[in-house]
Parts: sequence; C-alpha cells; structure tokens
Amino acid sequence: MEKQTLYKIEESYLELIRQVQEAEGEITEEISEQLTINKTQLQSKSIAYLSVIKEREAFITQIDEEIKRLTAIKRQNNYLITSLKNKLLRAVKLFGSFEVGFTKFGIRKSESVIIEDVNELPNEFKVKKLSIQADKMAIKKALKNGQEIKGCSIQENQNLKIN
Repeated sequence: MEKQTLYKIEESYLELIRQVQEAEGEITEEISEQLTINKTQLQSKSIAYLSVIKEREAFITQIDEEIKRLTAIKRQNNYLITSLKNKLLRAVKLFGSFEVGFTKFGIRKSESVIIEDVNELPNEFKVKKLSIQADKMAIKKALKNGQEIKGCSIQENQNLKIN
C-alpha cells in the first residue's frame, strides 16, 4: 500500500469538504465513510480536520462581522427613511395634501389598538401561541361596538400616503 504524504491526505480531505459544500452540506454515506477516522489515520486526519475546522471558523467569523456591518447599514437606512417620512408627514400636516408631477402626498388615517397589560385582558381577547398576546382584531371590534375593556383604547394615527 502506497504511503500517503500529509499534503496528499490534506488535499484529499479538502476535496471531500468541497464535495460536501457542493451538496449544500449533505454528507453521503460514501463521503461519511471516507471522513471517518480510524486508528492508522488518527494523526493525519486529525491535523487535516483541524485545518478545515480553523478555516471554517474563520469564515464564519467573517460572515458574522459582515452580518453586523450590514445590520448597521440597514439600521442607518431605516432611520433615514423614518426621518424623511416624518418630515414629509409634518409638511403635509402643515401645508395640506399636494402633488408633485404624478406623485400625491397626503394623509391616510389608520387605527391601532393600545394594550396596557395583556395579562388583564379577558380570555376571549387573548390568542395563545408560545406566549400570550392580545387579539387586537377582536378587541378593536369590541371597542368599536361600545364594549369597555380595561386598559384598552383605540388610537387614531396619521401615516404618510404616497401614491
């Protein structure tokens, strides 16, 4: 039997890892057998695996850093969007609805249900999931029909409308 050098062993395991990546992480029975460490290959496979593990951990760290960077960019853009929408809403409130070309700026009214304490709601107005949440649709309907529910009210909102 031909003795394999550490370079050849690492090369063959890197090829196996590449095959696993191409299969989107799925390890076939054949690849699983080839990846299994036996006593004679303990040291060489351990070093090869450690090399792949360190490389993958570094790659995951890079991914995590990129996610943080993109999350910060997303947060900044959401802040900018919210700020600009609020400025447009203030302008519409101050000057009234207006048009610029084919774009109309105005106010559309909407309503949202305010719940002070979900735990104090009658059971008929709760929706059970993994956590207890208020059934805002049922509460809104009941409030509109004149029913009083402790800690609940309807708040009228004004949102920017762009057509």
